[in-house]
Amino acid sequence: MNLNYQLSELATVAKLVLDNSSSRILLFYGAMGSGKTTLIKELANQLGVQGVTSSPTFSLVNEYHTQEGELLFHFDFYRIEKEEEAYDMGIEEYFDRNAWCFVEWPKNVENLLPLESVVIQLTINPDNSRNIQIK
Repeated sequence: MNLNYQLSELATVAKLVLDNSSSRILLFYGAMGSGKTTLIKELANQLGVQGVTSSPTFSLVNEYHTQEGELLFHFDFYRIEKEEEAYDMGIEEYFDRNAWCFVEWPKNVENLLPLESVVIQLTINPDNSRNIQIK
């Protein structure tokens, strides 16, 4: 899927992502400010997470529960310098739990990512709209 969208269309885009995802592990690639966290917040909202969601920049992972009792993990590996840091925090156990896992800055832990993950590439267009590519 390759789609241009305005931020006002974020709810529709999030629904498309969830409906077309072949895995519960979603990897979000994009430059700073491209909308990774904003999209993840909308995805969490649509999955029924109640309350405030935020990027786990300093804690590396935030855990949420949906209204149906499902787990959702939001990772932010921007500050990871060595993959061992993610390994030491038990990243593999998170991925093995059949929970939703949304990973920002996956490039920093590339060798630890499951092969069946869905890749989401976000870019900012010159008109300030966004482009999403899902692979």
